[in-house]
Amino acid sequence: MQINTVDLKNVAVRISQYPTDNLPEFLLVGRSNVGKSSFINTMVNRKNYARTSSKPGKTQTLNFYLLNDEFYFVDVPGYGYAITSKERQQKFGLMIEEYIKNRDNLKKVFLLIDYRHKPTEDDVLMYNFLKYYNLEVQVIATKYDKVTKNNRIKQDKLIRDTLKLSEQETFIPFSTITKKGKDEVLDLIENNIRG
Repeated sequence: MQINTVDLKNVAVRISQYPTDNLPEFLLVGRSNVGKSSFINTMVNRKNYARTSSKPGKTQTLNFYLLNDEFYFVDVPGYGYAITSKERQQKFGLMIEEYIKNRDNLKKVFLLIDYRHKPTEDDVLMYNFLKYYNLEVQVIATKYDKVTKNNRIKQDKLIRDTLKLSEQETFIPFSTITKKGKDEVLDLIENNIRG
């Protein structure tokens, strides 16, 4: 699969603003500075399509990116950013929960974590929250190129142990620099759409 077109179709804060075309959707969740915008830009082969910000916590809506007129990436506000008020974090939480409960066309959730670090408490909470709703979760470990080869086995184990991934569950190492993991994600999307 190759991504040829991308269009920010809907910006939503409530159900009435979601797309109604019932196309497959892939939800992107992760910490505020994990690199979700960079992930989107890498996947769609555009430098600055999804705006990256030096200030984490910029996304405050559900952003529906239509790809190839065939499926959506749904980017949600990042979690775990200290300056975001508790009230606002709660609002984001409810917004995400409302989305999850009401989307039959949600195919898979991509949980982005930072490969350089142990998954945070928020990462673990989000992973368990998604599992609680029996959602298909694919962990994607961004910034893979920033860890030396010697440290990767240790890092792999740390991620698996912290998130308590089962033997069958994999995570995809991803790099916006080397494009590692991009083809794997595209294959996963294709299998979920056509499967």
